[in-house]
Amino acid sequence: MKHRIVVLGAGYAGAFSAGYLARQLHSDDFEITVVNAEPDFVERLRLHQLAVGHELRHRPLAEVFAGTDIRLRVARVTDVDVEHRTVTVADSAGAGRIGYDTLLYALGSTAADHGVAGVAEHAFHVAARPAALRLRARLDELGEEGKVLVVGGNLTAIEAATEIAESRPGLQVSLATRGELGGWLGPKARRHLLNAFDRLGITVHEHTGIERVEETAAIAADGTVFAADATVWTAGFAVHPIAAASGLAVEANGQIRVDRQMRSVSHPDVYVAGDSAFVIGDNGRPLPMSCASAGFTGTQAVAAIIGDRTGRKIKTAGLSYVGNHISLGRKDAIFQLVDGDARSKPGALCGRSAAGVKSAIVAVSGWAISRPTFGKPNHQYRLAITSGYSPEVVTA
Repeated sequence: MKHRIVVLGAGYAGAFSAGYLARQLHSDDFEITVVNAEPDFVERLRLHQLAVGHELRHRPLAEVFAGTDIRLRVARVTDVDVEHRTVTVADSAGAGRIGYDTLLYALGSTAADHGVAGVAEHAFHVAARPAALRLRARLDELGEEGKVLVVGGNLTAIEAATEIAESRPGLQVSLATRGELGGWLGPKARRHLLNAFDRLGITVHEHTGIERVEETAAIAADGTVFAADATVWTAGFAVHPIAAASGLAVEANGQIRVDRQMRSVSHPDVYVAGDSAFVIGDNGRPLPMSCASAGFTGTQAVAAIIGDRTGRKIKTAGLSYVGNHISLGRKDAIFQLVDGDARSKPGALCGRSAAGVKSAIVAVSGWAISRPTFGKPNHQYRLAITSGYSPEVVTA
């Protein structure tokens, strides 16, 4: 009987990992199933571009995985039963359960509302394709008149604010952040950031926490009312509560606790990659939720799955964090390197050159994920151990 590997999520971490597993594991011994809520691979790094009107390349997962033996199931994951090794999914045909022997959990993250009233009902975000399209429709309604408030001071907030201001110059764009805008950046990068905001006419409200969002306004902790025809919520990420509900050991924020090989510390037949993984990086700090972390954790998880299933030595992938790459519209960006303690270095790459580097990195990432069979498939790893538990796929 084939060893069943189920991959939950086909974002950067899940799609990469599934493709790599398909290249490396012999299809006579392994069966790989990918479950994803959307039929397409979504370049999350470009969703702020989608929100303002740019078209992204269409990458159907059926085409991405063509030429492999991967089984694609387009459905939402509604439950994970780690004791019985089943995953419950739902699609237009109804609900069903998929059994697994090895699970790779890569469901990623979405926007975190932090319990702020009105965010779910009235705010927009760019952490998922449907949400980005909803914001796009609202910006189209506003045309060249209206006020847009971006809430947050992280990379997503900066990229969303600058993208909107550049592409929709008639809108009044402002940003509210609890801290100091770009306060973590080195002096050169921060100067460049502030100059970019001035150039694009973005008003910045620092040390301003938003405690309530209404349909046409956002209310700060001190009672200040910020009129907004669209409030864009970019105040951090949150992982799906499915992980905690499943019984897996998680952190307070819901991320799954894993060992250095990306195995769940409570259920070693569950591996984790991407934003859902809580792991300490090479610098002694938790890896941040990011596309770069998806690559590192996915590489390590795949190496561990192959090693654990075949008896081969598990290669140790680096879990480094080298810096922040921030787009400031289409022709400007910042690349801020950090040291071993995750502190920004004094220098930084800024301007068109930084924008070109980021554009190339994002393009290569999408290209590589869309070609899981690139390179000669060696299929050299044969199953060394088998699981005695093999529940069938049943309908709920």
